[in-house]
Amino acid sequence: MYTSLFDIFSIGIGPSSSHTMGPMRAAAAFTADLKKQGKLGQVHSVQVSLYGSLALTGEGHGTPGAVVYGLLGLDTETLDLSIDHIGKVQAEGRLLLGGEHGIGFCMEQDIALEYDITLPEHANGMRLRAWDATHTLLHEEYFFSIGGGAIRRRTEMGNAPVAAPKVPYDFGSCDQLMAICHEEEKSIAQIVMTNESSLRFRELVRKRMHTICNIMSAAIDRGVATPGVLPGSLKLTRRAPIIYKRLEQLFHSNETDALTIIDWINLWAFAVAEENAAGGRVVTAPTMGSAGIMPAVLRYYERYGAKSSPYSLDQGREIFLLTASAICSLYRNNASISGAEVGCQGEVGVACSMAAGGLAAAMGGTLKQIENAAEIAMEHNLGLTCDPICGLVQVPCIERNAIGAVKAVNATRLALRGDGSHYVSLDSVIATMDETGRNLHAGYRETALAGLAKNALTC
Repeated sequence: MYTSLFDIFSIGIGPSSSHTMGPMRAAAAFTADLKKQGKLGQVHSVQVSLYGSLALTGEGHGTPGAVVYGLLGLDTETLDLSIDHIGKVQAEGRLLLGGEHGIGFCMEQDIALEYDITLPEHANGMRLRAWDATHTLLHEEYFFSIGGGAIRRRTEMGNAPVAAPKVPYDFGSCDQLMAICHEEEKSIAQIVMTNESSLRFRELVRKRMHTICNIMSAAIDRGVATPGVLPGSLKLTRRAPIIYKRLEQLFHSNETDALTIIDWINLWAFAVAEENAAGGRVVTAPTMGSAGIMPAVLRYYERYGAKSSPYSLDQGREIFLLTASAICSLYRNNASISGAEVGCQGEVGVACSMAAGGLAAAMGGTLKQIENAAEIAMEHNLGLTCDPICGLVQVPCIERNAIGAVKAVNATRLALRGDGSHYVSLDSVIATMDETGRNLHAGYRETALAGLAKNALTC
């Protein structure tokens, strides 16, 4: 089943696509339901229950605040971060539901963290209920945040059919995608562009991709230029500005180091990951927790790789995003991109695989070399756990973005130095990642109950 590029690269606010963007979208959808049913004006109170991973790491991921944003009817892409919406709700004890109907609301009482309950459908579950003044239930809905900011209602989970876009080239596996490319004599990027152009005007597709690239780049620039301490109990100092200063000093000193390029890749990934951790605007790629990898590898391509690419800079950027999108579609439909379901291999691992395949394509790689780059990148992320300390998207998440970006570049270089021949297929790696993730102990799947979250320090 094809997943649109614009469902994969979604613009929003950090620190987590599953725990921030998803709950925000779910609360906004619930509010929209009330309005559509003509019940918004009857609402006297609303209560939200967060289950499983949303409860266990919700506070560190900003989930309660995200719920408030959604109940206010705010959008993840256009939310004005300069306005303290949450502070106002807390100070007044009231909330403007859907931006138009005032109700009493206390975050501590009306958002319940159900630590001991995990709903059977998914680790990231939530229930929203609305009552009138006589405490008659007006509306109830269960939502699940399935990764990358995407949400599903309870009726859409399990074996329930999920609406998929009708496109000229639908594919459910890498083998199917490769067969289509050979039959149509088109690249992966051309296949995806044809699909996207069937859903919206081609110029709108290009304009939107340009916007995505700009937001990725802007997140790097902000992260590099913003010193200080990240929010949360760890009081973690932002490292990107410090790394940048040292790199600038190295440049002006005329010292030589053959591995300086790696330092720059680390810097760019750190910058975006720290912006995400601070609740800034970034692009899911495919999640917020892994949002630094694609921008860092794209910046690497722009500064270094494009010099030996057969494409123009703009063409290379498009090919990079389009190809990475197709690779992510395979993971979304055959495994998961949710750390709560399959661990960090579903976030950093998938981002690494996407970036490697996208970079190989932008560098002029063959279909086999592109697949090889993507599978190498994931093969060496298998089993990566999601064990954030204090439930914050900071340690080890920020460093993992840097390591993932460097690993993506290395995977591409390995693939391009060969003829594309490889024993392990991308489809088999995706199946292995899914199997491995499902078999991980729950403590290693974004619950902050095991691994580094348990052994490194207490919060």
